[in-house]
Amino acid sequence: MLSIVSQIKIAAAQALNHLFPEANVTDEVITVNETKPEFTGDYTVVLFPFVKSLRQNPAVLGKALGDYLIQNNPIFTAHSTVAGFLNLTISDNYFASFLNENYSVKDFGRKESNGKKVMIEYASPNTNKPIHFGHLRNNFLGWSVSEILKASGYDVIKANLVNDRGIHICKSMIAWMRYANDATPESTGIKGDHLVGDYYVMFNDVYKQEVADLIAQGKEKEVAEKEASILVDAQDLLRKWEAGDPEVYRLWQTMNNWVYAGFDVTYNKLGVDFDQMYYESNTYLLGKEIVQEGLEKGILFKKENGSVWIDLTADGLDEKLLLRADGTSVYMTQDLGTARLKYNDYKMDTSAYVIADEQNYHMQVLKLILQKLGEPCAEGIYHLSYGMVELPSGRMKSREGTVVDADDMIAEMVRLAKEQTEEAGKTEGFTEAELEHLYNMVGLGALKFYLLRVEPKKKMIFDPKESIDLHGFTATFIQYAHARICSILSKNDIAYGPVSIGKDPLLQLEKDLLLQIEQYPAILEQAAKEYNPASLCNYAFRIAQTFNSFYAQHSIANAESEEKKQLRLMLATMTANTLQNVMALLGIEVPNKM
Repeated sequence: MLSIVSQIKIAAAQALNHLFPEANVTDEVITVNETKPEFTGDYTVVLFPFVKSLRQNPAVLGKALGDYLIQNNPIFTAHSTVAGFLNLTISDNYFASFLNENYSVKDFGRKESNGKKVMIEYASPNTNKPIHFGHLRNNFLGWSVSEILKASGYDVIKANLVNDRGIHICKSMIAWMRYANDATPESTGIKGDHLVGDYYVMFNDVYKQEVADLIAQGKEKEVAEKEASILVDAQDLLRKWEAGDPEVYRLWQTMNNWVYAGFDVTYNKLGVDFDQMYYESNTYLLGKEIVQEGLEKGILFKKENGSVWIDLTADGLDEKLLLRADGTSVYMTQDLGTARLKYNDYKMDTSAYVIADEQNYHMQVLKLILQKLGEPCAEGIYHLSYGMVELPSGRMKSREGTVVDADDMIAEMVRLAKEQTEEAGKTEGFTEAELEHLYNMVGLGALKFYLLRVEPKKKMIFDPKESIDLHGFTATFIQYAHARICSILSKNDIAYGPVSIGKDPLLQLEKDLLLQIEQYPAILEQAAKEYNPASLCNYAFRIAQTFNSFYAQHSIANAESEEKKQLRLMLATMTANTLQNVMALLGIEVPNKM
């Protein structure tokens, strides 16, 4: 069944072509908006594009088009023209038919397969530290976009590229070698990723002190920063790792395995999953091969010190390092290898990278290099860039130990959910297990929704208490609306039979709710096109608001007639289904009682 907007566009184009044979109008050029609240009508056709070409007065054109639509299409019942805008009223019977057909359809809005394949790469953690709060927007954005695309008919592969090698990993390793006294997660009782992260912070503290000591001995700052012994040892460790030193490799595997075990616990708490794992330790060599191929083709060049570069100055960029003078790879080297490997594995139409806007330039360069190298994966690369998240206290820095770990943020959100529920006296009738599940549902839902409700490209500040406000633009507000509907439905029997409008026309809030629910497939399609969960956050909030307004003014159990009661029960059922479906695409559960 076509959406109302699509039907209006088709009907308006056909009408214009009938009324004005020279018009040659297609439905793609018809603009349809929701009618503004101060005017009568449901949807508005913008007439201005046709006024000049058809040499018509807007009021005359609007009346001719409106009259024709009403006479020839039963979904329209009234029209009015205001300053170049044709406002159309949709038949109540159309909405009754829509409700009868769809109110019990659990997957309303989901599309059949379109045959297109998309890989979404997100998370991409480093194995020198735990997943922290700054990573959460990335994780939630990647997971949600994946689910939105799936619901829109795409074949989606959720991928995670683990940054498991490089100098930052060696920094944690060398600090552990120097100061850990063989400490393990088991011996310390510390979660593996947290333990390794502690040594990354320790490296930075020691490095700063060593640099200060060298400066005090008379060294220039730049020299001191290069000669600090802990950094020299870490660089030596990286060379040994790339050379395949067995002892270094064993320690690297051991410490990474501690981190992976910790990551798994956190991913499980977050409700985040992956279809394919990639590791930079497996892709950097492929990247080196690509660099060698580029040298042989004359696309890349070597400098006197043996480092390999590409000159992008003709493209308005700069020269880019692809291989260091000592033969070790840089991020770009392994990204080239990973891009080829991913494409060879899946031959996807689009390869989307969920990466913060700090890497906009890096992603621009990656795509350009792959294009110059003639890699088939190049054209499908899409950078889903997002703004960084800060706390009210400011920006977080891993190396300085000022980050908030994801595990701690989850625990804090669950604590806030518990505190709010207990203060409101809403714990009656729940078992302890049910309450624990509810606190997790509300706390994690608040966290996800707050980080997804802002357009991805915008930077944001996360306020934990604001995120869980029962009366704000929050998941909590939507979850409570869903629980309220479930309570209503549990107390009233629904006939599961077709309803008609009968003698009672649709009230404005009933129609508003139906109009919004009917738009869901189009809203979902737009969210998929834009890779933007924020539009679904806004949509779910509007539906919850409209239902609350409707329920505050109109009784369901004591409706004016049995037919009206059944219509409202069906409307409540479809509202609950829609809220549940939308929130599921955001990774958020909605409770049946709250």
